[in-house]
Amino acid sequence: MAVTKELLHMDLYALLGIEEKAADKEVKKAYRQKALSCHPDKNPDNPRAAELFHQLSQALEVLTDAAARAAYDKVRKAKKQAAERTQKLDEKRKKVKLDLEARERQAQARGSEEEEESQNTRTLEQEIARLREEGSRQLEEQQKLIQEQIRQDREQRLRGKVESTECRGTPKLKLKWKCKKEDESQGGYSKDVLLHLLQKYGEVLNLVLSSKKAGTAIVEFATVKAAELAVQNEVGLVDNPLKISWLEGQPQGMVDPTPPGLSKVKSQASPSWA
Repeated sequence: MAVTKELLHMDLYALLGIEEKAADKEVKKAYRQKALSCHPDKNPDNPRAAELFHQLSQALEVLTDAAARAAYDKVRKAKKQAAERTQKLDEKRKKVKLDLEARERQAQARGSEEEEESQNTRTLEQEIARLREEGSRQLEEQQKLIQEQIRQDREQRLRGKVESTECRGTPKLKLKWKCKKEDESQGGYSKDVLLHLLQKYGEVLNLVLSSKKAGTAIVEFATVKAAELAVQNEVGLVDNPLKISWLEGQPQGMVDPTPPGLSKVKSQASPSWA
């Protein structure tokens, strides 16, 4: 980290939006919140973002290192006191004219205070130089957390897009078999029997037997592949075969193997019997 005069004049607490007595935990939390919002990766069109991110990194390094923070606090306190003295002097000058002896004494006092401030500044510069040479473990940890959060945000957005795409439509098949209305056994095909026959091809999301038309049901698979396998291979019970046709989600170019003479159900059509 380069030692710049700009850093010596910056209010690091105000930059992070924290109190002067904030603990390391509060410093790190404030850094993550500020740095994440202005991270260059999130603001590629804002040249100011990189500069602000760098300043926040400097603030984290100084304020999470006890020696560097103590040196910075001394410089900050000295500057604040000097500003207060200047303000008081300005107010007094408006009221009375200072005599020569008073100004000489004040000049001597300022000289001593300026020397102390200069010493404090040198100490702070030395601490910052030490941080630069040793590397800031705190900064490295926090920047890793920010990069990880950015990575997770990107994965979450990508996952959301994939899930949105996947949820546009799931494959559905229409099942038909011989069954009379008064047949309580439903031609041998209860919901459990149908699930047992179909689940070997893949996950079944939903299975609905028609309450209006006996011998009819709709099954919804989680994947197109499972639906394809069911259409191609499942024949049902030997004494009462199943007739399976596509209802929704049939891949383009795939020929529905429904035997000739059976009514084909158009893709995306809503069942009138469900």
